[in-house]
Amino acid sequence: MEYGLFYKNSWGKSKRLVADENEDVLLTVKNDGERRTVTLKAKKPILLNSYYEAGYKFPASKEYEPDKKGDLYFMNGYQSWTDSREYYGDVQEKDVKRLPKALVKRFSFDRYGDATFYAYDKRVLHGYDIFYVKGARGAFVLNLNYKNAYLIAELIRAEGSLTLSSDLNGKFLAAGEEIVAADYAYAKDYKSGLELLDKYFPKKRTEKIFGYTSWYNYYQNVNEEILLRDLAALDERFNLFQIDDGYETFVGDWLCVDKNKFPRGLKPIADAAHEKGYKAGIWFAPFVAEEKSETFKNHPEWFKKGEDGEPVKCGSNWSGFYALDLENEEVKDYIRTFLTAYADMGFDFFKLDFLYAANLPEYSGKTRSEAAEYAYAFLREVLKDKLILGCGATIFNAIDKFDYMRIGPDVSLEFDDVWFMRFMHRERISTKVTLQNTIYRSLFDGRFFGNDPDVFLLRDENVKLTEKNKLALLKINALFGSVLMTSDNIASYGEEKRAALSSALELFYRAKVTDYYRKDNIITVEYDLDGETRKFDYDTEKGEIYDR
Repeated sequence: MEYGLFYKNSWGKSKRLVADENEDVLLTVKNDGERRTVTLKAKKPILLNSYYEAGYKFPASKEYEPDKKGDLYFMNGYQSWTDSREYYGDVQEKDVKRLPKALVKRFSFDRYGDATFYAYDKRVLHGYDIFYVKGARGAFVLNLNYKNAYLIAELIRAEGSLTLSSDLNGKFLAAGEEIVAADYAYAKDYKSGLELLDKYFPKKRTEKIFGYTSWYNYYQNVNEEILLRDLAALDERFNLFQIDDGYETFVGDWLCVDKNKFPRGLKPIADAAHEKGYKAGIWFAPFVAEEKSETFKNHPEWFKKGEDGEPVKCGSNWSGFYALDLENEEVKDYIRTFLTAYADMGFDFFKLDFLYAANLPEYSGKTRSEAAEYAYAFLREVLKDKLILGCGATIFNAIDKFDYMRIGPDVSLEFDDVWFMRFMHRERISTKVTLQNTIYRSLFDGRFFGNDPDVFLLRDENVKLTEKNKLALLKINALFGSVLMTSDNIASYGEEKRAALSSALELFYRAKVTDYYRKDNIITVEYDLDGETRKFDYDTEKGEIYDR
């Protein structure tokens, strides 16, 4: 195995360390057969780029029979919405930069994931912080250094060899300073890797959330009448009522509630939720503001600037939106003010969205992971003991910060969204994609946080999912998550839909998934319900479940 370091010396010259020591830096490795830790000590001032270990070959494993396509590789996507699943080696990764440049620039498709800093290569599959192989060979890698740096696993598909890269870009070390460049646990196969996961991230008690959110039916077209009507339809089984986007005048102007939609403000809705015994939830995108907002117009100094001197754009939603500068004390005071105002209003549950904006810009002296750690810790500090659901966030940075975490992209109203969006970025809206994320990221549930697989939709109005799609979405969400949400007005449910929901709630509270495995486009799921083992096949292309 080859290992080394890319960095710049005090003269700004790019250099590469290919031994344990040179005139600029000393590299020390500890390895006990389960955990490998690499420490760097600067002899002179240096600016780090990345530490890497290349050419890792997977050991043979007798735990799994070879698949006719070969091994399966789990690649964990960069943030909440990024597609994450077990891949066969013949699958090419989607690269948004293959789209026409004018299209990418106009809609900022490259801003939602890692395309601005990771060089995509059609020969390579890559993922973040956790990686495993199932098949004729086996391996498992788990990043324990996530507070300092992301660990990027890069698989050369044709060779089946692995490179691990620790993303240290932007970190400055003065002479005499040290940093842990890489620290990861590893195992010879998937089964042994799960034991490592139990060791370093043991399961903990997570409160189940069964709730309503306004987004996936009305989107921004919400008002007091609609919300109070839907709230009245909910029964005693619910424990959360959450207001999503659309209450504010513009994204970023969080203290300006739209008076036409909510003439009495939002407190009456929070109070009404409490009267029914529910937690009251509210949505924010706390690290951004859109171009039409008063915040963007009146406070240009609050926004993080790129190398071109312009505000860093994070995407094309709304009127286009931009990253707030999280090292600006006025910005932090503003975020603290509006979050505290809603906490004081009585809201118990905060869905915080588009959090990748915390480290889309570069912050001098910080790695991308350190920037996210700093930002997410700030949210927890402000909200104290309020429940936080993170969304659009980098996964490992949410550990010990958020109670719940979205682990897939938004559900689409038709199975794989409209046809032209299937060519777009890896974070695009798609029920097809999010269902696989729900299954494969179930490793995190109850360890890092409670998993939020996004909503189920059973209604007939304003949705193009087939009945089989709806039932698959409901069942998989109920089995694999700690959060079960809908945007339906359940007063419209007939007898069959009510029965389907009741059955799903049995799974949500009482069932336990014992195994899942893939063969071509079919994922077989085994689970236990009240001592009885059950099994079904999920067709990932059709979005349908077939009980065995």
